[in-house]
Amino acid sequence: MARESDFDWHEEPVPLPGPGQVLVRCEYLSVDPGNRLWMWPTDTTVPVQAIGTVMRGIAMGTVVASRCAAYAEGCVVQGVLGWQDYAIVSGEGHALWRMRQAERLTPQTHMTLCGHVGLAAYFGLLEIGQPRAGETLVVSSAAGAVGSMVGQIGLLRGCRVVGIAGSAQKCRWLREELGFDTAIDYKTEPVFHRLRKLCPVGIDVYFDNVGGPLLEDALANLNVGARVVACGMLSVYNDIAGVLTLPPGPNNLLNLTLRRSRMQGFLYSDYRARAKEAFEHLLDWHAQGRLQVRIDTIEGLRQAPRALNRLFDGSSCGKLIVRMS
Repeated sequence: MARESDFDWHEEPVPLPGPGQVLVRCEYLSVDPGNRLWMWPTDTTVPVQAIGTVMRGIAMGTVVASRCAAYAEGCVVQGVLGWQDYAIVSGEGHALWRMRQAERLTPQTHMTLCGHVGLAAYFGLLEIGQPRAGETLVVSSAAGAVGSMVGQIGLLRGCRVVGIAGSAQKCRWLREELGFDTAIDYKTEPVFHRLRKLCPVGIDVYFDNVGGPLLEDALANLNVGARVVACGMLSVYNDIAGVLTLPPGPNNLLNLTLRRSRMQGFLYSDYRARAKEAFEHLLDWHAQGRLQVRIDTIEGLRQAPRALNRLFDGSSCGKLIVRMS
């Protein structure tokens, strides 16, 4: 686990934007398992996070000064702005997303639906998983930001949805509030045997956010023609040496062959060009009351290191966001 002592608090005068740049006042910081992955000493989805630099992080904020015609002062934007109160960002390319106005939505909910979480859930399930009505969908880390959204989208597609989460309270939330057909508490129940009982004809789509033993349990229960969506591997992100000492991979990958199934990874950024498609559906489902978003808000940027570990100790539920103050 990352320690609070791994981070330093640094203050300096707020800079002014140069040509083509904007200055963003960060207001809400998304805390994600990927933050821990970015701290590895090797390149991952992005180059190595250099010691002494501002910690990477996706944030939402308001443009307070601009020297870029595309972004006027007052624009609300989202991007990899970092763990900081103010960020200087290029207004060109794909560094920023302009946030659409959404009535009756809190900024945190808007950020979740119309951001990387929404893209990962929507395209990861619908494009990679390709669920069909009547199929069985199993989701790990189902009480997390992406997993809870994936399960609900699966229900909208007519799937039977089984969630895997880390407490009885989370499992009740999945069943009683989100409408999952059932849920497994992996801390107290034998997942392999529960999957065998709850999915008697096998798993058609497994949306994996965790990896490790849960992935093996799912692979052992695949149906013929199943699709495994590799969204994340939360169980290994705290490996201190990164790829040098990762635990052995699943020992039953042969099941992909025996069950004529496929396993595919993706990044939410793969679908950035189609973001409008996803956001329109997600906002519409939310407005209809068919897609719920649970926000876990922490107050103050100084709490970000502590908040990060809540993703790994099981104390967070839903989307974890730091409100700057």
